[in-house]
Parts: sequence; C-alpha cells; structure tokens
Amino acid sequence: MKTINLAENLGQFLSHWDPHVVADYNGNNVMVVKFQGEFPFHIHPDTDDFFLVLKGEMEMDLEGQSHTVKTGELFIVPKGITHRPRAENECKVLLIEPKGEPNTGDPETAARKPHI
Repeated sequence: MKTINLAENLGQFLSHWDPHVVADYNGNNVMVVKFQGEFPFHIHPDTDDFFLVLKGEMEMDLEGQSHTVKTGELFIVPKGITHRPRAENECKVLLIEPKGEPNTGDPETAARKPHI
C-alpha cells in the first residue's frame, strides 16, 4: 500500500488524450489524463464513463447537449450515450474505467494505458 500523488503522476508526461493508470480499484483502472482540443465522439455500450476534473475546465458534448465541468466537479456519462470531451485549454482529469475498456469504445482505435 502506498499514497498516490496525482499531481506528481500528471507531471510524468506531456501528451494529451493519453491516459496513464495510477491504481487499480475493484476491477477498474484509475487513470490520470490531460485533455486539450477535441476527442472524437464515441460510445461505450456496456459501461458508464467517469470524469473528475482535477484542474482546469472541460466541456462534455452529448447528443444535442454540452455540459461545462470545472475543477473539483465530476461528470458521469451513462452507458450507451454518444459523447465527446473537449477542452480549449489544458485540463487535468481523473478517469475510472473497467480494466480493458477501450477509451474510444473500440479496441482498434483505443489509446494504450501505460501504468505509472
């Protein structure tokens, strides 16, 4: 057991849209990621998508809606809903996803998820 410093982990990489696993929790990956620009619209048919903004601000675009998510706020996209996160300026986010869940909803286009 050890303490995990999210700021230190986020400082270990510069890339955007590149989730890094910092812990495993009940069959889930706990990840940190930096957003800037737009991620493609995608869907997760079998799992909800969890986003906690650690620093900055992001927009979550859903089917016909957009929601602003600020520092300290979380947003959960229900399974089966097409969505796209985006951020004008760099935004630091904590994600929780079941192990093996592709971040794009499609294993062919998903980013790898290295462990820090």
